[in-house]
Amino acid sequence: MKSQKILNDPVYGFITIPSELIFTIIDHPYFQRLRRIKQLGLTDFVYPGALHTRFHHALGAMHLMSITLDNLRIKGTEISNKEYEAALIAILLHDIGHGPFSHALEYSLLKSVPHEDLSLLTIELFNKELNGKLDLVLRIFKNTYERKFFHQLVSSQLDIDRLDYLQRDCFFTGVSEGTIGADRIIKMMDVKNDQVVIEEKGIYSIENFLSARRLMYWQVYLHKTTVSAEKMLIKLIERAKMLRKSGTRFTITDEFDFFLQNENTIYDFQQNPEILKLFLEMDDLDIWGAIKLWKKHPDYVLRNISNMFLTRNLFKIALTNEQPSLEEIDELKTKTISKLGIPEEDITYFFSHGAVSNYGYLAKDRINILTKKGKVIDVAQAADLPNIKVMSKIVEKHYICKAKSLNLNF
Repeated sequence: MKSQKILNDPVYGFITIPSELIFTIIDHPYFQRLRRIKQLGLTDFVYPGALHTRFHHALGAMHLMSITLDNLRIKGTEISNKEYEAALIAILLHDIGHGPFSHALEYSLLKSVPHEDLSLLTIELFNKELNGKLDLVLRIFKNTYERKFFHQLVSSQLDIDRLDYLQRDCFFTGVSEGTIGADRIIKMMDVKNDQVVIEEKGIYSIENFLSARRLMYWQVYLHKTTVSAEKMLIKLIERAKMLRKSGTRFTITDEFDFFLQNENTIYDFQQNPEILKLFLEMDDLDIWGAIKLWKKHPDYVLRNISNMFLTRNLFKIALTNEQPSLEEIDELKTKTISKLGIPEEDITYFFSHGAVSNYGYLAKDRINILTKKGKVIDVAQAADLPNIKVMSKIVEKHYICKAKSLNLNF
């Protein structure tokens, strides 16, 4: 290794990059691109400090994974150096397939292509470039490795990904309700029958973790202003796609232009690695650059929504527990068309409705508690934790958001 690399992280302090292979991956353009993708998309419209990136999160998750594996080794779980490095790389690259604005554009810029699928394809691309050095990483990531607990640490209801993003998002947003005892949770982790378990004395830390995650969803991830901003961005991309396919040319990056013109499915990505490479050139700056240019575009939809973003004049949004009737929606649409003075066919760009949902705990993907008697039980079965049973219920809220005013003159 060129020299021992140490990074200073605002959440954990110093993070060490433990191997030459990991340093090579971090140094690669595909990974460096994560510096230009914000972890929380448009959430800084609500919490100004939420400017941290996917790059921050990936390194933090790798750091927590190293602490977890060290702790499991102390408790007697045999982990070879090869497995140790592979688990670190698997968590380091778990979000590598995210595109611009992360979740907000996952199903609009692309056609139903989940970021997890693109992460897998990107790890396979890395593996080819590195002559098969990530074979074990892929097996852990795909859950085909015989030691299943490694995959649970990468992807489950109590994975290292969640332990980092809850702490990190809490730190950068300043939402103290999201505070979790990650150190204690990691200390309480063990492996029993090839499953990740939490020692019984750590059960209240798990209850706090599940409660904190649920609160963070309503207060941060599904905050109504964030939902409104994301819907605006989706509508902006829809309009740009429609215009581009009808022959309008934009001054934008070649990569962004390609994805505006083409509806790429996961099959297209699998069949043509060049599409994936184009995607891995994109980040938030492609979109923001376009928004800056579109603020004076002749198309009034593109121009108005772009200016709304730049001046933070977001769609007005209302969240309700009850689903609005079709009559109520139609009445609001008619009022909005009249107020904005737009053609009826364009209302779709300035009016959205739908639902957002949140849950604390999914019983089908268990968190296992190891009792003092050596028995493994589901955390929801713990007699004195009725809270977790309540958190298993999926809560749904309905929203309607609409533009407040438009500038129809160029």
